[in-house]
Amino acid sequence: MNAALTLILHRLVYSLGTLALVSVIIFAAVEVLPGDIPSRILGREAPLEAREKLRVELGLNRPAVERYFDWAAGALRGDFGTSISARRPVADMVWARLSNTLALAGLALLIYIPLSIIPALVQALYANKLPDRIISTLTVLVLSTPEFLLATLLLFGLAVALPLFPPLAQVSAATGPLDFIRIITLPALSLAILLAVYGTRLLRESLIELLDSDFIRMAELKGLPRRRIILRHALPNALIPWLNATAINFAFMIGGVVVVERVFIFPGFGSLLVDALQLRDIPLIEASVLIAAFIFIAVNLLADIGAILLNPKLRT
Repeated sequence: MNAALTLILHRLVYSLGTLALVSVIIFAAVEVLPGDIPSRILGREAPLEAREKLRVELGLNRPAVERYFDWAAGALRGDFGTSISARRPVADMVWARLSNTLALAGLALLIYIPLSIIPALVQALYANKLPDRIISTLTVLVLSTPEFLLATLLLFGLAVALPLFPPLAQVSAATGPLDFIRIITLPALSLAILLAVYGTRLLRESLIELLDSDFIRMAELKGLPRRRIILRHALPNALIPWLNATAINFAFMIGGVVVVERVFIFPGFGSLLVDALQLRDIPLIEASVLIAAFIFIAVNLLADIGAILLNPKLRT
């Protein structure tokens, strides 16, 4: 069997096993949370009979192992149960927020790719020269800036001083596609800038290291143009670690952008998870964390596949 296909199958099996293990950890972690769920819903002063009746309705009187397999089977069908706080299907609540966040992350990724690759190429072409030092200084400046401060500065600059974008990213099902893109552009730009500095620094180091390697020197001795050497020979190899970093960045954008969502009042997946934790909405917590873990694993799997396909030794 082709070496690349074998590696991809290994990564797929490993990812499925990881997801199964994560689902067990999520369920067990929620089980050991302190507090009694029926008492939290009905209040501590509620009669014991009412609390016991609700416990039976929620299935909390059954063994944890039995409830885990029911929950896992439901998750495979896309049925995560009913939210305790909102009394609505969890799948509907999660999908509404997840679609918003996926759109935000997708737009941020489109901005992130050129924003991280182009400066790294410039730095590699002019290593230790003025353009390299200017970009390095800017990346360090952004790295040292907290998320909420950068988002607030962009909000003030591009929505208040120069009213190019709306200050709040409030969207609904009635929002048209063009208005939706315009509304989420500012938070997407914030995310892209925050994450691009990591990608730029990583890609710069990889490119400079590759440009000092033997096969690049051989290409230079053959008289190939510098630009072609970088774009055709150095960049594809340097993109392998960058792909893994991009996968982690994209997964982070799904559930870890609560600060940016709060600054722009964006109804995203991260805010939903925080609200679920505050309300101790167990079905919503389990579904949100499991979906975030699934996306993280799936994106890393795609990055691994991309890295395998970019490696010429594995394509033979």
